[in-house]
Amino acid sequence: MGRRTHAVPAAAAAALLLAFLHLHVAAAADPPFSCGAASAAPYCDRKLPIEQRAADLVSKLSLEEKISQLGDESPAVARLGVPAYKWWSEALHGVAWSKGMHLDGPLRAATSFPQVILTAASFNPHLWYRIGQVIGTEARGVYNNGQAEGLTFWAPNINVFRDPRWGRGQETPGEDPTMTGKYAAVFVRGVQGYGMSGAINSSDLEASACCKHFTAYDLENWKGVTRFAFDAKVTEQDLADTYNPPFKSCVEDGGASGIMCSYNRVNGVPTCADHNLLSKTARGDWSFNGYITSDCDAVAIIHDVQGYAKAPEDAVADVLKAGMDVNCGGYIQTHGVSAYQQGKITGEDIDRALRNLFAIRMRLGLFNGNPKYNRYGNIGADQVCKKEHQDLALQAAQDGIVLLKNDAGALPLSKSKVSSVAVIGPNGNNASLLLGNYFGPPCISVTPFQALQWYVKDATFVQGCNAAVCNVSNIGEAVHAASGADYVVLFMGLDQNQEREEVDRLELGLPGMQESLVNKVADAAKKPVILVLLCGGPVDVTFAKNNPKIGAIVWAGYPGQAGGIAIAQVLFGEHNPGGRLPVTWYPKEFTAVPMTDMRMRADPSTGYPGRTYRFYKGKTVYNFGYGLSYSKYSHRFASKGTKPPSMRGIEGLKATASAAGTVSYDVDEMGAEACDRLRFPAVVRVQNHGPMDGRHPVLLFLRWPNATDGRPASQLIGFQSVHLRADEAAHVEFEVSPCKHFSRAAEDGRKVIDQGSHFVKVGDDEFELSFMA
Repeated sequence: MGRRTHAVPAAAAAALLLAFLHLHVAAAADPPFSCGAASAAPYCDRKLPIEQRAADLVSKLSLEEKISQLGDESPAVARLGVPAYKWWSEALHGVAWSKGMHLDGPLRAATSFPQVILTAASFNPHLWYRIGQVIGTEARGVYNNGQAEGLTFWAPNINVFRDPRWGRGQETPGEDPTMTGKYAAVFVRGVQGYGMSGAINSSDLEASACCKHFTAYDLENWKGVTRFAFDAKVTEQDLADTYNPPFKSCVEDGGASGIMCSYNRVNGVPTCADHNLLSKTARGDWSFNGYITSDCDAVAIIHDVQGYAKAPEDAVADVLKAGMDVNCGGYIQTHGVSAYQQGKITGEDIDRALRNLFAIRMRLGLFNGNPKYNRYGNIGADQVCKKEHQDLALQAAQDGIVLLKNDAGALPLSKSKVSSVAVIGPNGNNASLLLGNYFGPPCISVTPFQALQWYVKDATFVQGCNAAVCNVSNIGEAVHAASGADYVVLFMGLDQNQEREEVDRLELGLPGMQESLVNKVADAAKKPVILVLLCGGPVDVTFAKNNPKIGAIVWAGYPGQAGGIAIAQVLFGEHNPGGRLPVTWYPKEFTAVPMTDMRMRADPSTGYPGRTYRFYKGKTVYNFGYGLSYSKYSHRFASKGTKPPSMRGIEGLKATASAAGTVSYDVDEMGAEACDRLRFPAVVRVQNHGPMDGRHPVLLFLRWPNATDGRPASQLIGFQSVHLRADEAAHVEFEVSPCKHFSRAAEDGRKVIDQGSHFVKVGDDEFELSFMA
């Protein structure tokens, strides 16, 4: 892209979104399907229940054919008219390259949204839902264009971002289980073609979403401990209030049709071989209706790495009897027949898995004749990379960007007053770095430097480092460019060589010589510099936070295809930043805590500080929920609920006392009717005092008077995003459910409500509610 003046950057952005529309609408081929017009088999009869249809099809398969269907690449059964199917497709933040999706035909791109951690920073469930909708639509568009062999997508990743060093934390909505669960539910609903709330039509899927990785998975490779061999020691209390709630919400609230069990063991048992986890909890307690896949080669690992199974056939038996349905990999396809012949699995073990698998394909409409003539058949190639989708990608990047520091109004920059700008840093002029991981080819490709050229005619780029690792630098050239420019914007942070699947970090600071580069450039610049951080996981930038020569710090995550445009718009005040951090930013010293320690709660007797804002007792660089704006906002409770909820009149309710003397009530014993009676509204008045219009997240927290009995220090119980014009005020209503929001997990995992005071808090305002018998 050539240099351009800054006169009409918004118009230029809109033109670019159209100019880079990489699509050709000619269909490559008909999509694969079963049950053409001539078929009269019961499994093709759309009037029959799907469960009956799936059972009929399974009954017609031979043993060898059945076993062949239990891998992620399921071959065709030509004699029954069943096409091949590939279970593994990816759509973490847009339809991506994968086994089941082929973006190498007439369609060669799909909308690439920001990496999830940045989208989460918007605290906007409606945005998350709309992103899911776009992904489901574009997935079906690719399929209908004959460029796909599956519609089962292994997203979202809803493991809690427990440790800041985790390489895949970027894929998640952050560290809070309530927020992560909400993201899971609305994203899944969007992908699968459901409404954002309300009833679910589980027999008609636009695409299938899969909640991963179940459960307590958040370590890749730390000091020689790998995810394949790791045995996560997790208490019942931590499972109940941190690790499992996002999956519960994904299933119960989102209606997810897929679950992926993880590589790791939990308390000695591989998750894919854990009947209690897969069958009792997911299918039993949560009424999960769908299929369960292993992570890739996880079944082989149970025998080959973990030694949990003594023979390959034992590994096959362990997972099928636990409730897993399909193996990502070929291990069951290789050893399934011999496992059956040795009596380690039964025909019903196999058939149960197959019924679940074929039911999903039928719910996707792939056994209803040509999908082009069914419910989602009108979704064509013209729906992929369409302008409305690309506009949403831009909005997601804008709304997620977090302003961390803004001394003396260093931002926004004035388009009329910036005569020249030096753009410095390894992340400033490489569009691929904006995408994070699990990405597909984006519809457009614009670097931050290219976007800034729309605003400043005299723009210079100096890389400064060889890459984010920054073990080779040219600080002298960067200093020279900075000293000659009117303004300096540094693009630093991490990249996928520093954090990704199979790669955890060992340090929390900026890699290599980045800190030295930033400081020397800041010293040489005429005015305080602007530091933009591109990274998924948090970095300790205390040095920049405290340096007066660094006027502003902006965190932009991995902002996707439109990220360069969004960053430029925020820097020049065309968008008012409103994002809030979805994770705690810890100091470098946190690396002394073993990544393998899964405990959430602090242990003062050993100096263990705990994890996440809910339990961490230590210094932070930036807190969960932190973020600045170009506007000033105020919050206060306009309504503080009705009279304090009372436990009186709840039949059979018994109070118990903990060892610390805390009196509490078991939520399960209270029952749904009693819990409904306790609900009350909390209304928040929020005002934008200007000077700019903006979108603002309103976060509602609960705190207890003390953190005894393993209580969190505070807990997010609700959040909404509201757009306000300058000087506008609005009322935001939250429905507070004490059984859900005021309960805590006891040591045995039971949910209990403590007798006594609870404080509901928004901003600096709070009110007290007291539960008494």
